[in-house]
Amino acid sequence: MDGTADPTRTTTREGTGGASAGRDGGPAHERRVSARDRVGAFVALTKPRIIELLLVTTLPTMILAAGGLPDLWLVVKTLVGGTLAAASANVYNCYLDRDIDKVMNRTKRRPLATGEVTPRAALVFATVLGVVALVWFAWLVNVVSAWLTFGAIAIYVVGYTMILKRRTPQNIVWGGIAGCMPVFIGWSAVTGSLSWSAVALFLVIFFWTPPHYWPLSIKFRSDYAEAGVPMLPVVADDRKVAREMILYGLAMVASSLALWPLAGMTWVYGVVALGLGAWFMTECVTMLRRAKDPSLGKLGAMKVFHASITYLTLLFVAVAVDVFLPL
Repeated sequence: MDGTADPTRTTTREGTGGASAGRDGGPAHERRVSARDRVGAFVALTKPRIIELLLVTTLPTMILAAGGLPDLWLVVKTLVGGTLAAASANVYNCYLDRDIDKVMNRTKRRPLATGEVTPRAALVFATVLGVVALVWFAWLVNVVSAWLTFGAIAIYVVGYTMILKRRTPQNIVWGGIAGCMPVFIGWSAVTGSLSWSAVALFLVIFFWTPPHYWPLSIKFRSDYAEAGVPMLPVVADDRKVAREMILYGLAMVASSLALWPLAGMTWVYGVVALGLGAWFMTECVTMLRRAKDPSLGKLGAMKVFHASITYLTLLFVAVAVDVFLPL
């Protein structure tokens, strides 16, 4: 016997009436909680909520590419591979941005900023996730999807995080290409190639990204300014930001309507795309009017941010449902 307490049994010491914790510094359940917290810290680095939104666009794209329900096993393989790839890119992002994460209120509780996870451990974790994702796609899906996945990771990590983010107010515009790639990956997983329909879906997300992200940047403007990140709302006033959001929003709606003839969608999709586009553009115009005249009320940037998520989700639901409607 080594003299330590048996963690499966409670013993009572004379005069204390309590359970012995043993000589290792704490009861066994505390060690288990600590391990669970550590796993949770690594999971937090992958930014699960962002991954959820990426997957929302992948499945409807696969349904449209297949002209119906794609093979279930193929869907599972694609979504798992996409999750691994997005997780890898997000962990790399946390690793590279750990210096500015420490000074931003929105990100100062991230595991690398707090020291819950070491930089070396995060780098190894990101690399393993990325390698597994690429091998997964090449082996279980197809080589085209694997290359597109590699491109998505590279654009987000190198193009956005390392080059654009700290240098230009248009960082999220071009860096947002990485967020469009799940459409190409999902389409190629089904067909082994790309098409103009896939390009239209790609452009919807590309033009959607600025009016989605800039309202969030407005809310955390001081954070980005403190960290020296020149997001557009940091270097421009709200009127300029709102005007550019409207321009990108109009291009987004046009791309969504272009999908109608390109993919042979029904009138149902057309009506939904037009209605959703009109509603979202109304939110953006309202934001511009309030930016010009504060007496009309609060800017409402976060309302537009949440509206953008609703818009994209419902539009892609319409894409998936329309496939099953009679022409």
